[in-house]
Amino acid sequence: MKAVVWHDVGEISVDEVPQPEIKHPADAIVRITTSAICGTDLHFIRGTMAGMKPGTILGHEAVGVISELGPQVRNFGAGDRVVIPSTIGCGSCAYCRAGYYAQCDAANPNGRDAGTSFYGGPQTTGPFDGLQAEYARVPFAHTNLVPIPPGVSDEQAVMASDIFPTAWFGARLAEVGPGDVVAVLGAGPVGQLAALSARIQGAGRVLIIDGNADRLEAARRQNAETVNFNAEDPVAAVKALTSGIGADRVIDAVGVDAQRPSDGPAAAQAAEQAETFGAEQQQVAPRTNARGAQWVPGDAPSQALRWATELVAKAGTIGIIGVYPPQAESFPIGAAMNRNLTIKLGNCNHRKYAPGLLSRIAAGTADPAAVISQQEQIPGVIEAYEAFDRREPGWTKVTLEVSG
Repeated sequence: MKAVVWHDVGEISVDEVPQPEIKHPADAIVRITTSAICGTDLHFIRGTMAGMKPGTILGHEAVGVISELGPQVRNFGAGDRVVIPSTIGCGSCAYCRAGYYAQCDAANPNGRDAGTSFYGGPQTTGPFDGLQAEYARVPFAHTNLVPIPPGVSDEQAVMASDIFPTAWFGARLAEVGPGDVVAVLGAGPVGQLAALSARIQGAGRVLIIDGNADRLEAARRQNAETVNFNAEDPVAAVKALTSGIGADRVIDAVGVDAQRPSDGPAAAQAAEQAETFGAEQQQVAPRTNARGAQWVPGDAPSQALRWATELVAKAGTIGIIGVYPPQAESFPIGAAMNRNLTIKLGNCNHRKYAPGLLSRIAAGTADPAAVISQQEQIPGVIEAYEAFDRREPGWTKVTLEVSG
């Protein structure tokens, strides 16, 4: 079958690889119909998340049709349309039963304390081959498959694999409630859906901060109040928009590949921190393979965290869903403590939220497919990766049509 394969930092290709097989009685084989490219995939290619095993198939977002089931999978049948949640849980341990699928005791073959397991990730996550392929093996399939309701398209359903649950989780971490002013850092696809999730959860106002005019325009179309950090100081702007108080809740949807301002009043302060940011970048990405403007790690790994701590109101709450690798150690802890902030963060428990979000999509109360900007097929996926990596206009969220 064809699949997108990681070979090294800055090196991916579409290869012919063996089709997956049932390895355990609780496995399923799913024929992938639609997959997607995520910003997390870019971390592996840029080098800001280390430890990838050469030959690993990339991708952790997909929907498809079940083609084969192990004998222990009793709740699905061949031919069923399903979503594959990005993180993997066994469904039986105490953590899964409590809804903490991302901290499953049994899924990660490296041991119960090894951390979250997900498809297409580093050695420490399994590794499990990813979902940017024609077929995929799904372990613990009784738990790690979710049926797609009638009337829900592949494009809508694939958003419930990762980015819609992650965005919803971010709003829950930030404790969004009725009337809150919510600031979202990052206008990429997760940030866009975090804004949507915050509104559904009761936010009175949603502000979204980014330096990419194309993505800010997309946020404006869903009625978020936009702040361009390359045109104004985002902290000052949020304070001005909130009578000097700041946002009640902040969601960091950026993570380790944050970029510092290149223009505007915030650029001077960021330039003063260039040496600090450079040391952080070396810490999180000791080995890179940038080629001109391609596969370039973010130049300010802690920028979003610093801004979040500054623009949130005193005694406010920050929810962090942007990805930070274990080697990232920079956080303004002193500023957060002295402002009585609550900080919540973590990998999303996708399986917990996917069924409810699919029900919302089926009922017509949410349409996350609105963030999709490009649809590609596997033969053109490398060019799509490159355009997405460069944040070119019109490349906010890319889905891959794998098979009919």
